[in-house]
Amino acid sequence: MAAERADDGVGEAADRNSRGRAAVTGTESEAPGGRAVGAEGPSGDGDGEDAPGGDAKAAVAVDPKVAAAVAAAEAAGPQNGETVRIDSWIWSVRLVKTRSAGATACKGGHVRVNGDRVKPAHSLRVGDEVRLVHEGHERIVVVKRLIRKRVGAPVAVQCYVDNSPPPPPREAVAPAGIRDRGTGRPTKRDRRDMERLRGAGGRPGGH
Repeated sequence: MAAERADDGVGEAADRNSRGRAAVTGTESEAPGGRAVGAEGPSGDGDGEDAPGGDAKAAVAVDPKVAAAVAAAEAAGPQNGETVRIDSWIWSVRLVKTRSAGATACKGGHVRVNGDRVKPAHSLRVGDEVRLVHEGHERIVVVKRLIRKRVGAPVAVQCYVDNSPPPPPREAVAPAGIRDRGTGRPTKRDRRDMERLRGAGGRPGGH
């Protein structure tokens, strides 16, 4: 009996030593409770579950007003593969006040598409760069949508990317001549002075 108890004690000591070596070398395959533990973490492969609401965070909220403007711009577009003239487009997106003003600007060489001067009937394409000099200010826009009908300002801005330089400060604009009431009609000298103020090239000296 004493020999059997001695053998049991030796076996238990060997088991304890074996478990200790396994813990030091990291070869233990199971943690207490029977759950496997690997180098990647408790899950074994390091992959965690997707965080709740991930799809909701990925979705971008769209402003209803912007969506309505885009829909209106699409409705004003050409039908059945029709082309859009440059003079019509710059009028439709409110770069000029009238279509005839757009045609006049083209004929006068004040409209360029991709760097080239164009005639009023030039057909536009999405991605074209349009440069327009109108009322002393240069507009530079890139075509996003082709439309043939004049639309409101909120819809118009959805049809192009505006790369225009900022307008000059008001201080840089030469003031126009202002006369007091009751002074009568301006004389020739007064008119020359006002023309110089407007930059019209009046004769220097005022004589």
